[in-house]
Amino acid sequence: MNYFTESLLPLMPMVIVALTALVLMFAIAIKRSHFWSATLSVLGLNAALIMLILQALGFFTIDAPSHLFTIDGFAVFNIAVILIASLACCTLSYGYFQTLKDNKEELYLLMLVSTLGAMLMASATHLVSFFMALELLSVPMYGILAYTFLRARSLESGLKYLILSATASATLLMGMAFIFADVGVLGFKEIGEALYQGRIGSWFIFGAVMMLVAIAFKLSAAPFHSWVSDVYEGAPAPVAAFLASVSKVAMMALAIRFLIVSAIPLLTAFNAVLIFIIVASILLGNLLAIRQNNLKRLLAYSSIAHIGYALVALLSVGAGSTGVISMYMAIYALTSIGAFGVITLMSSPYKERGRTSISGEADELRFYQGLFWRRPVLTAVLTIMLLSLAGIPLTAGFMTKVMIIFSSVQGMRFWAALLIIMGSAIGLSYYLRVLIGLYQRPKAHLEFDVHHEWGIKAGGVMLLIATAFIVVFGILPNGLMNLAALASIMP
Repeated sequence: MNYFTESLLPLMPMVIVALTALVLMFAIAIKRSHFWSATLSVLGLNAALIMLILQALGFFTIDAPSHLFTIDGFAVFNIAVILIASLACCTLSYGYFQTLKDNKEELYLLMLVSTLGAMLMASATHLVSFFMALELLSVPMYGILAYTFLRARSLESGLKYLILSATASATLLMGMAFIFADVGVLGFKEIGEALYQGRIGSWFIFGAVMMLVAIAFKLSAAPFHSWVSDVYEGAPAPVAAFLASVSKVAMMALAIRFLIVSAIPLLTAFNAVLIFIIVASILLGNLLAIRQNNLKRLLAYSSIAHIGYALVALLSVGAGSTGVISMYMAIYALTSIGAFGVITLMSSPYKERGRTSISGEADELRFYQGLFWRRPVLTAVLTIMLLSLAGIPLTAGFMTKVMIIFSSVQGMRFWAALLIIMGSAIGLSYYLRVLIGLYQRPKAHLEFDVHHEWGIKAGGVMLLIATAFIVVFGILPNGLMNLAALASIMP
């Protein structure tokens, strides 16, 4: 009982998700049912979220560090965001995949395993748990991305992510090997102690830079971003939402904990590479998004810029940036789910045309021309999400961007603050191009449209709730700031 209390109880949210995956596996083996597979997944994720909330409120001990994982305020905040995002993606997936003629149940199993990996990433404190959790997130993604495999683009999406992700993982492992060969330890804290004591050599620096390159790939930061647009475009819409929210939040949480606890940003060479990645991400992400006529690709390129914005806080204030970055990534995840959620409601896995099946993805901007005149509430949802991504006042995205700019000024990185403002101005141009199309004269022939009662469906209700949060946190941001303040890491 003592071992359970001290070691297993803090990890109960992860245990619940793992048990849910096992129960779902047995349920699929007994009888296939799309409804019950989705229901079991949602119930398991809700149970894990309730357990996490009880831990945060003090009903159970959560601060129980171990060699591999620790459940502190930073982990609790990011795991909560991951669970909420995963719940939203499962809800969107149910309506989207209802018309899929192939087996649907394994999708939720893969999502649960990937969510488990994301939760473990947020609490990893050791290079072994770093890699184990990262692969637990990544490997199911290969199957999820290619789930609508009859579409060539979906299959291409999964294959590209598989090859490039494996390359990044190999680079990450090599970087870990160089660090271990130099200092002989694998724990984040032990690596930081070795750095502070000056027990590092050139191999350590080389390994740290290699790890940063691999992390930049997983975050789709420039110049390691080439995969993101094709993968987002080819993936089923709810899976793209999962990749943009759960995967990004988990990878950023893991990267921030590793870099801050190990004190690697103190290295001059590392800092130079980080500055290059930030500048390239903000400029390339925004400039490439301007040219896009595909909404998925536009959101993919804009995600590169948002990663650059978040990394500015790490560069500027170091260990004091954890709350700001966590808050920024939480709002980015929520707005991404909202934007991709609209695409999901408008889309389907396949669309019949004659005797052939083509892509049912409503991802071209022309499909949304005049949407306001037939779906005003859905248009309002997409408008608020895009305005939040652009950083317009009275949205949560504006508040988080202001916090990032404030952190850059606080860290005397005035050039970074100017770069964020310039990037936001460029971003506003392509977000406004999408918004203008929504209110133009509608097309005579509608190629895609939502169900007439979308607002009372599970996915529609979830979108309306997400929109309400974006508006409320934009007008009254104190609640979110108080929550993010708990997301601190003790280096």
